[in-house]
Amino acid sequence: MSSSPWAPLRRPVFRALWAAQLTSNVGGWMQSVGAQWFLVRETHSPALVALVQSASLVPVLLLSLVAGVLADALDRRRLLLTTTTLSAVAATVLVVLDLSGGLAPWSLLTATFTLGCLSALTSPAWQAVQPELVPREEIPAAASLGSVTVNAARAVGPAAAGVIVGFTGPWAVFALNALSFLGVLVVLLRWRREPRRAPLGRERHGEALLAGVRYVRSAPGVRRILLRAALFAVPACALWALLPTVATGELGLGSGGYGLLLGVLGAGAVLGVVVLPGLRRRFGSSTLLAGSALVYALGLAAPSLGSVALLVPVFVLTGISWIVTLTTLNAALQLTLADWVRARGVAFYLLVFMGGQGVASFGWGLLAGGIGSTPTLLVAAGLLVLTGLSVAVLPLREGTGTLDRTITALSAGQPQLVFEPDPVDGPVTIEIDYTVRPGGGTAFVTAMRAVERSRRRTGATSWTLERSGDDEHAYREQFSVRSWGEFTRAGLTRWTGYDHAGLDAALALVEGTARERHYFPAA
Repeated sequence: MSSSPWAPLRRPVFRALWAAQLTSNVGGWMQSVGAQWFLVRETHSPALVALVQSASLVPVLLLSLVAGVLADALDRRRLLLTTTTLSAVAATVLVVLDLSGGLAPWSLLTATFTLGCLSALTSPAWQAVQPELVPREEIPAAASLGSVTVNAARAVGPAAAGVIVGFTGPWAVFALNALSFLGVLVVLLRWRREPRRAPLGRERHGEALLAGVRYVRSAPGVRRILLRAALFAVPACALWALLPTVATGELGLGSGGYGLLLGVLGAGAVLGVVVLPGLRRRFGSSTLLAGSALVYALGLAAPSLGSVALLVPVFVLTGISWIVTLTTLNAALQLTLADWVRARGVAFYLLVFMGGQGVASFGWGLLAGGIGSTPTLLVAAGLLVLTGLSVAVLPLREGTGTLDRTITALSAGQPQLVFEPDPVDGPVTIEIDYTVRPGGGTAFVTAMRAVERSRRRTGATSWTLERSGDDEHAYREQFSVRSWGEFTRAGLTRWTGYDHAGLDAALALVEGTARERHYFPAA
């Protein structure tokens, strides 16, 4: 594995897309600071200020899964071109509203929600293209650099926005955000992505969504990553939601001071990219998740000290812990997902991590309105301590990020049937008869548990394993898929090296050749 955290930047396409995304994220953070400061000035309501983060993140809950389906089904470059163009238009509308005097709290939140929807539709495609641009050994570094585009932007954007807002008002940062999308459009237009055609045609969107749900439900490693993401995101987002109110009230800072605090967090995150390879060599992923959660809890508690001088070094460590968690989870996810379902898997991750922050941010804002911002941050810090301790009983599963997810066909060709079914024909029930070696029954049943998960990940809606009452060595596997097309896709485009290994372990206990039969509805 490459030891350099900057190795992916040697690749021209990745470098150009990374720089464009960094520019866009700077604009996004400037827009967020402008929006929050507008609401602080106009309303002085912690709950309403926290709604800026909710309005930008809640769309992930509504659209993330749809976005994942689209990113797996459509040309990702064209999808990114469309959503980026619409984002530029939405940002321009916000500028016009502010300059014309028509900007009000709810129109600002509506515009923020619109931009959040477009971002939700964009994010799975952005993350899913990374493995296309770098080799597998550079995926962790690419995940770190992807997080850098957000956190370096946080280091630059808020500080610059604080100064600009102080001199011109929010409209200027809204305009810069609109312009930032142009760089992304230029790079996307110049990128000549190799077209990828599905060998069996495009999946229907509904079927593709259900396939993604089945995959995640039957992938224990992915589910554990999602759980760790939720346990961290919900308490951690309290800092982003309440920092504007804390900076204004308890710390007595203006927009520039608030931007500076965000800049310190972002600088810490960028520093985290530098130190993370060394940390990864010394500690396992689960240990990094536990340590970063505990360090981040210090950042949540630090504003209660009321000292900006003490807050700065703590926020540097907080930024490092943020990037360590995000990079560890993101890299584990990218390395664990199969290519055919990558964008849908990423969509589930964004649904949990970003959508969870969107909902939790509003809850933290309501709690702050009742007990105060600083006590609320202390509550969140306590929850994050529990999150760090929970790694002892809920670590990342063994093998996470190291499984062979190379797509390899399950069989050399289509089964020879007595008629030619259409792809939509179904449901299809498959029965496979096995004769197990004497004394191998218990081991065979154990090995077939992995086969069950593979069948369900690749399309099976039900699965059973039965033992014969007449022959102690005879077993029958039976599973169903929604259609003949789903069964064909499972065998040709979804089965991975890891799935093959599980099936081979079971077949090593079988005598002779297993007999496979396929049943369709009689009508």
